[in-house]
Amino acid sequence: MKASQVIKTKEPLQMRELKTPTPKGKQVLVEIESAGVCHSDIHVWEGGYEGKQGQIMRVEDRGVKFPLTLGHEIAGSVSLVGGDVKGVKKGDRILVYPWLGDGTCSACQIGDEHVCDNPRSLGIFQNGGYAQKVLVPDEKYLVKIGDLDANLVSSLACSGLTSFTAVKNAAVSPKQTLVIIGAGGLGLMGVQIARALLNPTIIVIDIDNKKLGEAKKLGADHTVNSISENAINKVKELTFNQGADSIIDFVNSPKTVDPALNMLRKRGNLVLVGLFGGSIELNLPLLPLRSQTIIGSYTGRLADLADLVGLVKRKAVTPTISKTFKLEGANDALEQLKAGKILGRAVINPN
Repeated sequence: MKASQVIKTKEPLQMRELKTPTPKGKQVLVEIESAGVCHSDIHVWEGGYEGKQGQIMRVEDRGVKFPLTLGHEIAGSVSLVGGDVKGVKKGDRILVYPWLGDGTCSACQIGDEHVCDNPRSLGIFQNGGYAQKVLVPDEKYLVKIGDLDANLVSSLACSGLTSFTAVKNAAVSPKQTLVIIGAGGLGLMGVQIARALLNPTIIVIDIDNKKLGEAKKLGADHTVNSISENAINKVKELTFNQGADSIIDFVNSPKTVDPALNMLRKRGNLVLVGLFGGSIELNLPLLPLRSQTIIGSYTGRLADLADLVGLVKRKAVTPTISKTFKLEGANDALEQLKAGKILGRAVINPN
């Protein structure tokens, strides 16, 4: 089978011919119809994340090994099954839950595999979706999608799930105000999920008017271009000088977190999601004095993925897919995403 792999960080992915795995036990071999292209793929490809004072947090120090097939947003059909598989059969169309844990840590025991102490996620710690096929270790990680468009649902495995969890962590009510920072694939999905599940007043902040226009179409009540407007003043104006009840930062850089803290009301929640990196200086006494909460939010649970698929089936949420690429175009897809040329989500169609 063909796969586009990272051989060495910061170098172009290479097309390689790999041996097609044979599933055993509860394993399932999936023929990939669509693999989402995610900012996390860029971080792995580049070798790390920017941490405190510009230091690089190397992915290899976290256990990532190369060569590696990127891609953790995977939708397709069952190609072969192991002898112990009971719940799916050849030809079933499925979405893959990629955030695999070791199954033994305390997080895994309560269904939080996405924050496992020893993660084994597809496309990060083992080969993923930038390939014609992928081996899924257990049938339990497959969610049936019926006749849904694979390009639309593939992004649910990360973009959708991450947004879903962030919105839950924001914990807003219909009478409250939610600010979403960043109108990329995650932010646009977050707008739809927040509207469908919680129905608060939604304010979206970005620097791209085209993305802000899309956010408005998808349900945002207000949009703010933080280049042409003072975002802090605008949010204060829209909230009668109280500030936002909750803020989800899908960028998570010093340029977004610092102003977010200044537009957050007393008792407010700041949910940090993005991995753009960097560090800020906190005014520590203000956090207890204002009873504010800062939450780190990462992907989501397997159980939530089935709920997300249900939202798409009911047309309460519609993922935004703007570009498709062939497997040979994986490098181009990553470069365009890095350059901010992708509105919504891009996907790779390997077959």
